[in-house]
Amino acid sequence: MAVDIRRDVSCCFTGHRPDKLPWGFDESDPRCAALKGSIGRELEKLYEKGYRHFISGMARGCDLYFAEAALALRERYQDVTVEGAVPCPTQADRWPEEDRRRWRAILDACDLETVVQREYGRFCMLRRDRYLVDRSAAILAVFDGTTGGTHYTLSYAVGKEREIWLLDPARPEAEAVRLEL
Repeated sequence: MAVDIRRDVSCCFTGHRPDKLPWGFDESDPRCAALKGSIGRELEKLYEKGYRHFISGMARGCDLYFAEAALALRERYQDVTVEGAVPCPTQADRWPEEDRRRWRAILDACDLETVVQREYGRFCMLRRDRYLVDRSAAILAVFDGTTGGTHYTLSYAVGKEREIWLLDPARPEAEAVRLEL
């Protein structure tokens, strides 16, 4: 199947890494399960709006939750495609072995793997974030209002006038709220 990567049918994701989440690395926490459920429901709504291509930046935490939810959506809808946008080939090299295996399994399941930069460099994560926004019409985000990569990505998306949907990790069961530009 050909991958339809037109911007108007593409949605990317940005969100926090585990150290910024209320439950940290504990994915057995009920709040984490609630957030994963919310991500899945929001992807279903985005599918209903016509989005078919979903792009994850493949970072630990929320990016991987999103990628797994997008892959689950693809199991229900054959016209869904999933892209893993890797900032550099060594993204997961320093992660614990279990996280590296999970990352590799997700990438192997994706329809498309994009390596944004050949080698790690000072700005490769920001370059990956711009890649996500530049290729998407909508963004789903898990955001608590703090500064960092997610804040940068959302600020860039606002400047590009993208449709932005926010999930609050402090209220993981809540529906996403649209950010009005």
